[in-house]
Amino acid sequence: MLIFESQREARGQTLKLLLAFGLTVLLLVVAVNAALALAWGLTWSFWVPGAMVPRHFFEVNTAVTLLFVLGGWWVETSRLSGGGRALAEQMGARLAQPGSHFDEHRFANIVDEMAISSGMKRPQAMVLARDQGINAFATGWDEDDAVVAVTAGALEHLNREELQGLVAHEFSHIREGDTRLNMRLMGMVFGLEMLFRMGQHLAEPDVRERRMAASLLGVAIMAAGWLGWVAGHALQAAVSRQREYLADARAVQWTRNRDGLGGVLRKIMSQQNEGVVFRRMGSTVQHMLLVGSEDGRVAHWFDSHPSLAQRVRRIYGRQMGPLSLERNDAHDPVTASTTPPAPPGVTAPGWTLS
Repeated sequence: MLIFESQREARGQTLKLLLAFGLTVLLLVVAVNAALALAWGLTWSFWVPGAMVPRHFFEVNTAVTLLFVLGGWWVETSRLSGGGRALAEQMGARLAQPGSHFDEHRFANIVDEMAISSGMKRPQAMVLARDQGINAFATGWDEDDAVVAVTAGALEHLNREELQGLVAHEFSHIREGDTRLNMRLMGMVFGLEMLFRMGQHLAEPDVRERRMAASLLGVAIMAAGWLGWVAGHALQAAVSRQREYLADARAVQWTRNRDGLGGVLRKIMSQQNEGVVFRRMGSTVQHMLLVGSEDGRVAHWFDSHPSLAQRVRRIYGRQMGPLSLERNDAHDPVTASTTPPAPPGVTAPGWTLS
């Protein structure tokens, strides 16, 4: 597959998934109305045979459902309004300190270089200093607010060309608007979860441990809300997988070096084989990472990232095994001087992903 064909495919798949996201909300409204109508029939109609649902029953249900979904989205979006740096700090990152750490100085330089070569504003460089796993993420509403953060493990184990590939991958997320998209999807999934929480609250017994008729309505809302949350979470994961493929292809395009990002992914394979414990992140931010840190207990369709083997095969066009974690800096000056990142919009002749 050609590199630009891969990018077009990822963008097309993302659009379809976002349309499916909107369809999920509509189906959720239908499911809630159907569940509440059933619950009403099993409760009120049992005592009053032949009783119909009240006037405006479905209109009110629809309005309340949308209020919770959109209200939850607004609440979560407001919580994220602090921007990329605030969210990165919540995830445990701090600003890079190029004046006191050689590796962080090298990282800051690469961020500067990539900003120039990509024609983008320089994002803030941050470090997850306590994480020994090789990983990274980008976040922020736009380029003015963007952050690129890497783990201490990435700084320790990656040589310059590999770190350049990793940074290029994160820059792609910023350029393509993935960071903004991810933060909006986080808000929408939270909104879907809010409906489930409302049903859970209604289903709980009162202070005397009695369950009223509203409990059945609560169970009905819980069931519909849970299905909506599952569908939203699965779609969020599917969107994330497509954006990872797109960012991988863009990183190869910008660096003109498949061994950069390819080496990163192969070294992560080595860490996983050695049993290195990756720092756990919440499920809501898994899609922001270079590599998800979930432990695999969730179903495959909940995975926020393609498998490492799939990503490496797309980059090299064949299966490649793990790479030693040993960091070889001997060729870094040569790499820096002979293979500068390509300017935006310039096609690297002969570059393919397969």
